[in-house]
Formats: sequence, structure tokens, C-alpha cells
Amino acid sequence: MPGDAGREESVAPVIVLVGPQMGENVGAAARAMLNCGLTELRLVSPRDGWPNERAQAMATGASRDVVDRARVFATTAAAVADLHRVYATTARRRDMLKPAIGPRELAAEVRERAARGQRSGVLFGPERAGLDNDDVALASHIVHIPLSPAYSSLNLAQAVLLVAWAWFEGASGAATAPRDQRSATLPATSAQLVNLFEHLEQELDASGFLRVAEKRGIMVRNLRSILHRAELREHEVRALHGVVSSLSGRRKDGIPVRRPALGRGAVGEEGEPGPG
Repeated sequence: MPGDAGREESVAPVIVLVGPQMGENVGAAARAMLNCGLTELRLVSPRDGWPNERAQAMATGASRDVVDRARVFATTAAAVADLHRVYATTARRRDMLKPAIGPRELAAEVRERAARGQRSGVLFGPERAGLDNDDVALASHIVHIPLSPAYSSLNLAQAVLLVAWAWFEGASGAATAPRDQRSATLPATSAQLVNLFEHLEQELDASGFLRVAEKRGIMVRNLRSILHRAELREHEVRALHGVVSSLSGRRKDGIPVRRPALGRGAVGEEGEPGPG
């Protein structure tokens, strides 16, 4: 039924190819997606431009349903801005602590979150180098595909197929998870989290906390990883914006924050009794 197809698409994970290098690889990945019932493809700065005739030719039957509907974004952050949970496929260890899950665990978690009204996406990096650290920092989890340690290299379409197949394998008869009753608000989207990260980092720069240039990158990524693990909800993100503004003495738009006056007998900043 058309309604069921629409619902399944909204439940299914979004596939995001970051910096794909060849149109043929995009087309092959699109075929792998459609083989497993996935149709939403997003591309971040494809090297050879878009639309791409080679991608359409390689996709064959998947061309109309996947390739022709693909959306192109200038940055990875923009591509995942509306998603509530992002996963990064990478085989390399990183200098940030993120939980790792397998394709089947990923599929089960995506379905569970979809039952709560949340959308998920999976990042795949360029064929030669994979995802860079800044892309991985946008994800809450790393997807690890267990393969022979003697040769674990996959091309782009193979990686997409393994993740997509794990999704398809659990598609029939999957139990619907109960809706999350912890809060009336949804988890924060990727865009809301990035906005919070940038607000916090702006004030840490201003305070001098991130003054050591060679350490700034890893410190920023680690802070983002900590906040990702908290699985913040929309109202919690708003509260943290307020916390950062209060501690910095100004709102994100630069307007000073009105600080409460110290009560009688309160200790001032220099350890002296407050006014009153």
C-alpha cells in the first residue's frame, strides 16, 4: 500500500555519502540501497559534480528511485542537520571515545528510534581515505563491520550493501518499540547539537580555554563526543545554551546577560562579603 511504503521510508535510515569520488561508485551504492529497500540518498560535495551520467548508468534500475532523487549538500553538517542520530562507518581508531556497534545493532537501534519519531542517518566516507575526524565528530556511534583482519578493506558499494542488508534482514516482523515516555520533547537534531557546540566553543575561545592551537582540534572533538553521549533532548539543549550564556556573561547574540545581585552576606568574587 502507498501509505505503508511512505511509512517505511520515514523509518529507514538515510544514507549519506561524504565526498564520493566517482559517479560509478555512487551508482553502485544506489543499487545496493534499492536491493535492500532504502531510497533516501544524500551526497556531500561529490568530486565529479552532480547530476552525474556515470552514476545514473551504473545505478540502472535504481536510477529513478535513488539517484534521481538524491540531494546534494555542501557540508556534512548540513546533510545531517535534520537527523536525530548519526552513525559513522569507519575502520580506523580515532582520538575520541565513541561507542562502536555492528550493522545488526545499528538496524535494531534505528528502528527503535524511528518508533519514537526519530530519524537516523549513516555516514560513509570517500573511497580512498574514509571519513575525516570532523565528520566522525558529528556522529554518536561508530559502525564497525567485522571482517577478516587479514584483509578488511571494502569499497563504497560493499560497505553500503552490508549496512543496508542488515537493515533489510530485520525489516520483516520487526517489533515496534514503545514510544519514549521520558520527555514530551524529541531528542535534539544534529543541527541543534552543532549550534550548541559552536556556542560553547565560541565562549571557550573567548575565555582562553582553547588557547593552545595544536590541542584545540582534539579538545573540541572530545567535548562534542561527551555531549553526544548524553543523548540530549531539545529542552536540554536550550537549557545548556542558557548555562553557557550565564557563565560567559552574554547571550549568543552578544547581548549581556543580567546577573542576579548577590544577597546580603553572600561571598563576592574576591572572597569578600557581597554588597548589602
